[in-house]
Amino acid sequence: MEERLVSAKLSKEEDRKIDQALRPVNFNSFIGQQKNKDNLKIFIQAAKEREEALDHVLLYGPPGLGKTTLAHIIAREMGVNIRVTSGPAIERPGDLAAILTNLGKGDVLFIDEIHRLHRSVEEILYPAMEDFALDLIVGKGPSARSLRLDLTPFTLIGATTRAGLLSPPFRDRFGVVTKLEFYLKEELKQIIENSAGQLNITIDQKGALKIAASSRGTPRIANRLLKRIRDFAQVKGNNTIDKEIAKKGLILLEIDNLGLDNTDRQLLLTIIEKFSGGPVGLDTLAAAISEEPNTIEDVYEPYLIQIGFISKTPRGRVITPLVYKHLSIDKEKFAQKSIFD
Repeated sequence: MEERLVSAKLSKEEDRKIDQALRPVNFNSFIGQQKNKDNLKIFIQAAKEREEALDHVLLYGPPGLGKTTLAHIIAREMGVNIRVTSGPAIERPGDLAAILTNLGKGDVLFIDEIHRLHRSVEEILYPAMEDFALDLIVGKGPSARSLRLDLTPFTLIGATTRAGLLSPPFRDRFGVVTKLEFYLKEELKQIIENSAGQLNITIDQKGALKIAASSRGTPRIANRLLKRIRDFAQVKGNNTIDKEIAKKGLILLEIDNLGLDNTDRQLLLTIIEKFSGGPVGLDTLAAAISEEPNTIEDVYEPYLIQIGFISKTPRGRVITPLVYKHLSIDKEKFAQKSIFD
């Protein structure tokens, strides 16, 4: 899959540095997700008053919405240390045991992509999360024996884009389950203005709103577009991002006013031209555009479904009438052309 400006996943090292530099450090500076923030504040305050570790937290939703940021904020608000790792990085139960035994009282263990944990590692977490204990097998063969190690109470925060891949016993052990939603245009506008201030970029409200509209409801994409539009403002403008500069920059980047790029449009046009608007099965569609089914399902589809451009039916994917309007395609003329040409 080619690298895309509107991809919500971190790719370049430069992206990672910018992402960390612009990351909010507390709930007050974290814009959006208001309901989730309010709930987390209550849970954190209650845990602190009881002098207990916060219940285990599962954060799920599309990439780029702030799961990692929220994990760091939770640790900071609790006044504890945070240990960061990822599901693929923990290869053996012993790796996880080494991490857990080094956690202090109430500390946070943040596991990104927690759905990619190996099943044997996941099973070690069951007693650790429930009883704060590790059940280990020492030795091999007839001399093997079971050993239970007590752990200091801790908080596990798991982040995933695919909560459905977690086994039910694992999911049930999270006391706080939080789904992150796509951001509103006004929220993204405020995020862009804050980021511009931190990066010393001059931008007006209309320019920020124009970029926000093309950011696919995702702060990470908004910040990436802001950086690219800054280059256009420097070369083509007077170092100020206004509505016109933002509009020209997005046109040159081939990103439309809904945040769709050429890849998105090609996907939609393939369903229209080759499959008469659908329904078409996922595997068939993947073969038609030479892409992996998982990539279509995890990367391309979520936003297109969110804005109502694709509908998933029992028979496959179907294009909605909104697509014809957005792409300026006359549905009836296209249907006639398809039949008689």
